[in-house]
Amino acid sequence: MASGDLKVVHNIDFELASSQVIAAELGRRLNELRLAQDLTQVQLAERAGVSRGTVVRLTEGSGVSLDTFIRVMQALGLAGHLAALLPDPTVRPVEEVRHGDRRQRASGRGGEPGAGEWRWGDEMEDEDEAS
Repeated sequence: MASGDLKVVHNIDFELASSQVIAAELGRRLNELRLAQDLTQVQLAERAGVSRGTVVRLTEGSGVSLDTFIRVMQALGLAGHLAALLPDPTVRPVEEVRHGDRRQRASGRGGEPGAGEWRWGDEMEDEDEAS
């Protein structure tokens, strides 16, 4: 490695980081990928169909639209990586075995850890809510 080169290590816990920290990290990564492809901000903006200022905001982790993020990923040839952002909801064999079919609606209880489990004091909370 040359004396002026810096190796940047991306060590972020996406489960604990705030949305602002995650946006800044994604922006840094996109900027490094842009530089690795030897593209200027203007060239990337032209490829993505956005302004240079939008590219700057994205690489700084400032607010940009999802559409802009996708356009820049496509312009960098990274569209194939977008599938890794979210798991495929159709691949849920355990859920299909339990319910016999793919879910069409949520019960509203799944968002809370331990939802549906009875705990000591639950009946008191229920009585308080009823009164």
